[in-house]
Amino acid sequence: MSDQAEKLRNRLLSNIPIKEAKTLAVVSGKGGVGKSNFSLNFSISLAKQGNRVLLFDLDIGMGNIEILMGKHSALSIADFFAGKALLEEVVFQGPQGVEYISGGTGLSQLIRMDKESIAHFTTSLHDILRKYDYLILDMGAGLNEETLAILLSVNEIFVITTTEPTSLMDAYATMKYIHLADSSLPFYLVVNRAGSVKEGQETLSRIENVLGKFLGRIPVKLGIILEDKIVQEAVKRQIPFVLLNDRSQAAKGMVQIIEKYINKESYNAEKRDNRSFTARLKQFLFER
Repeated sequence: MSDQAEKLRNRLLSNIPIKEAKTLAVVSGKGGVGKSNFSLNFSISLAKQGNRVLLFDLDIGMGNIEILMGKHSALSIADFFAGKALLEEVVFQGPQGVEYISGGTGLSQLIRMDKESIAHFTTSLHDILRKYDYLILDMGAGLNEETLAILLSVNEIFVITTTEPTSLMDAYATMKYIHLADSSLPFYLVVNRAGSVKEGQETLSRIENVLGKFLGRIPVKLGIILEDKIVQEAVKRQIPFVLLNDRSQAAKGMVQIIEKYINKESYNAEKRDNRSFTARLKQFLFER
């Protein structure tokens, strides 16, 4: 096992380019804003467009992606970090062809993702990412040195907020923290549970103005998902809302977000170099 890990590590450290999935990290700053629900339904919507998607619940020990889709996996990412399973053994089939890695729920002992474990994760992830078009990372609450390493390695950051002042403040604080570490990372903003389109647009504009004034950033205002009782019904029934009712306000909002995201090159999005997720993470871990 150690020989195999060393070979993988050496391959990572080489400069041989290998096409990998585009990697998106979904953050919120504040819990309870619907981040995981967005990650799941966004992943399904991408898959419905013919994309190969891997959804990774990184809220280790407290994950709820499985619960939201009504699945139960025999293994989670915690088993990988504990050395009980290979990474490909913790990948399971979800709805609409989405594949996922569970964060695990109700674990008696939470797994700390230190530098060594992330390095092992990186080498293992390197090969399987060639299977996918997108890797969606549903990040856990809070930021530390290890999670920052992951965030600084992705292609894009999706920031989910509501219209509540505390949610907006936490979302801004999260973006400021990431910006100070790497000002080139693009931010994509989504307002969830907006009372109206007008309220959602005003919230997007408010965040945009604050980012421009204090950080000199121009985010991509990706879209709005309206408050919709079908979302609560979907959570209760453990069926993603884009599958439960594709004519609901929430599902229509997700369609608009997907359309804008796929056609984002026509927008003034911030540019970032095209290195892969594992190449960036490798540099962060091994060269800094």
